Amino acid sequence: MADGPARIEGYAIVSEDGMLANSAGVMPDSLKFEADQTFFADGLDHCDAVVHGRHSHEQQPHSPQRKRITLTHAVAALGPDPGNEKGVLWNPAGARLDQVWTALGIEGGTLGVIGGTDAFGMFLVHYNVFYLTRAPGVTLPGGRPVFPEVPRLTPEQVMTQHGLAQQEERTLDAAKGLIVHVWRRG
Repeated sequence: MADGPARIEGYAIVSEDGMLANSAGVMPDSLKFEADQTFFADGLDHCDAVVHGRHSHEQQPHSPQRKRITLTHAVAALGPDPGNEKGVLWNPAGARLDQVWTALGIEGGTLGVIGGTDAFGMFLVHYNVFYLTRAPGVTLPGGRPVFPEVPRLTPEQVMTQHGLAQQEERTLDAAKGLIVHVWRRG
């Protein structure tokens, strides 16, 4: 992406059936693990901005300091976020990511994608890395999937189809069987 982020990273924890929220669109406590929350916060601390849909958010200690992009159809292209002086509202149908990046005053840098389904899906061909954690023993039938193609395909199949390959695993909490799978492009 010309003049946009130099790097794009995705961060998601999902149920065994590939869901990031329940059928009401709420992330249940069964998907919340201290070790994953720490990994997530540490990762976002290295991002220059985060992007998410209007229902997604992160509530980490440094969240208020982050530049934020909220995907929405409430604006034609770009607009200030009335609820966040460090944020912009972005309608991808009306503006390109490099325009958003310029509006935020960032050159190069890293964009962290934190959900939901549509946000994760729109960056599939752009991720440099995607960190996928599975919550062992958790299923969310009828929930909100991490990618639009789930559950027809697994999250791993979707990422493979878009040029990502699992290259590493990191144990976040051995006692709970919590592992982050690191998918990289090329």
